[in-house]
Amino acid sequence: MTIKLYCFGESGNAYKAALALELSGLDWEPVKVDFFGGETRSDDYRTNINPMGEAPVLVDGDMKVTQSGVIQMYVTERSGKFGGATSEEAREVMRWVFWDNHKLSSQAGMTRFLMNFLPEDKRPAEVIAFTQGRLKAAYAVLDTHLEGRDWIVGDGITNADISCCGYLFYPEPFGFDRADWPNIDRWLGGIAALPGWKHPYDLMPGSPADRA
Repeated sequence: MTIKLYCFGESGNAYKAALALELSGLDWEPVKVDFFGGETRSDDYRTNINPMGEAPVLVDGDMKVTQSGVIQMYVTERSGKFGGATSEEAREVMRWVFWDNHKLSSQAGMTRFLMNFLPEDKRPAEVIAFTQGRLKAAYAVLDTHLEGRDWIVGDGITNADISCCGYLFYPEPFGFDRADWPNIDRWLGGIAALPGWKHPYDLMPGSPADRA
């Protein structure tokens, strides 16, 4: 049975789940969520898809999984990939997934939304400056860790990489310039060179161009 992923192209968190599925080789298909049209806030979505009113959501037969990190864990359970080669690596992978969710993706997602998807006169400059400062600190942590490394954990791509790269391939400005972070830039290049890698707007339905 084909796995379905409720997602939309603009979502970095959905991209983490979609990229894990695509690189795993599992049979899956995207189901577009009209986030900007209010679908996730509808009674139907909250009743039948996700009571938290969020995407992504993975549906595999009778199994429904929400939250990108948990979906990545499910993909690992199904495919045997991306979880780390040893129990020590598995713990380290989860450490970086949790770090990303708290320190990197949460800030990048909000900043990107505020800078690109709100009307210009409603963009809070002080909030954006504050979150960009937090992002700069996160980029520094990641860039330092990647010195001399091809991957965040171990000798190949894991959920740590898939999680931390989630927002960093997007073209919209939010305070990230790959040229400023040479180790991150090299690492992103390595991810993009993997067989099966796709840009988020090519992997999932939906992009700002659709609403232009």
